[in-house]
Amino acid sequence: MASFRIEGGHLLSGEIRPQGAKNEALQVICATLLTSDKVTIHNIPNIRDVNNLIQLLKDIGVKVERREERGEGRENTFTFQADALNMAFLSSDEFVEKCAQLRGSVMMIGPLLARMGKAVIAKPGGDKIGRRRLDTHFLGFQKLGSKFRQIENREVYEIGAKKLKGSYMLLDEASVTGTANIIMAATLAEGATTIYNAACEPYVQQLCHMLCQMGAKISGIGSNLLTIEGVKTLHGAEHKLLPDMIEVGSFIGMAAMCGDGVRIKDCSLKDLGIIPDAFRRLGVKVEADGDDLFIPRQKHYVVDSFIDGTIMTLADAPWPGLTPDLLSVLIVVATQARGSVLFHQKMFESRLFFVDRLIDMGAQIILCDPHRAVVVGHDRQRQLRGSRMSSPDIRAGIALLIAAMSANGTSLISNIEQIDRGYENIEDRLNALGAKIERI
Repeated sequence: MASFRIEGGHLLSGEIRPQGAKNEALQVICATLLTSDKVTIHNIPNIRDVNNLIQLLKDIGVKVERREERGEGRENTFTFQADALNMAFLSSDEFVEKCAQLRGSVMMIGPLLARMGKAVIAKPGGDKIGRRRLDTHFLGFQKLGSKFRQIENREVYEIGAKKLKGSYMLLDEASVTGTANIIMAATLAEGATTIYNAACEPYVQQLCHMLCQMGAKISGIGSNLLTIEGVKTLHGAEHKLLPDMIEVGSFIGMAAMCGDGVRIKDCSLKDLGIIPDAFRRLGVKVEADGDDLFIPRQKHYVVDSFIDGTIMTLADAPWPGLTPDLLSVLIVVATQARGSVLFHQKMFESRLFFVDRLIDMGAQIILCDPHRAVVVGHDRQRQLRGSRMSSPDIRAGIALLIAAMSANGTSLISNIEQIDRGYENIEDRLNALGAKIERI
């Protein structure tokens, strides 16, 4: 198990470019299972979760090739061709074990069900951030006409259908992965499928655009009401991932806490939604320059209050609300602001427990309950102090890394494999800006 040793107190300056979007990558890579033709995807991030999914596709017979590119602005480009799938492997213990280590594997179900008529479901792994139910996925598949059966003596289910048939469905929640999975299944269903209360994140929109390039018929893209007209087959396409909005937000947080002028290149500003404004509410200056963001050095940043003078509250919500993946970073940034903030994490009941590590570092935080925390900012009058800690999930891990970079003294973060799941080569990229991070 690897760790990061971080020498805190070093200012960051220069330019950094966000990687391709992790959450989009997991969706569109699974979508390549819908056709026997080649699909080319650009800007795929070289991170643990994505690499594990690519390996899983290889294991079931997908031909995967990586294009070598060099020079500034190079991209990771892959081609996928699912023309000879090994469906027998889906029932193997090896497949089930690998799915249990990767939450993104659940999005293989929709494409396999649509094209091959069956899929195997194992409980997916991922972050330890509380219950993350999959009911939305399965209720959607049932609406399309599929049936479930438990494989004897195993906690594994097989889902199958002779032919999926389009249907109207009102989703019980605007699940991003659930919406993506149902969309992929519906593209090859017989007739029209209408999905109401669909997630409409940019990454779901990107998935829909790629599917349309492959021959799918999808209307309502960008809204919460989607209509998919089923087609008989899909063909190859070429697609480029958006920059990762969560990484952009993480870099804004780093620049606010310990930056001496940081430029974040090629952010696709129109796809960031409310993220820049969330940091501005904490008093952080976020300047747009073309498609870049520039965060200047600030001696102090002052938390806004609402018009009636009440304490600032930041809460997560489905798109176009604030993504829950950035609340951890915003909490760390608030520890050095002037003012107080109430954070309300509505979607996951265990995601705020990492604040105990920040309290150990000297932060003033009151954890009200599993969903709410009040942060009383230090206004840079007291630095956080270095500490030993462990990363519980991807986003808490990057938040703790930001805290350690701004802290007085040396910190040690273990279980950094969690950070590697979502951030590509993060220590080298930050060290190039002036950080002092060593992988041990």
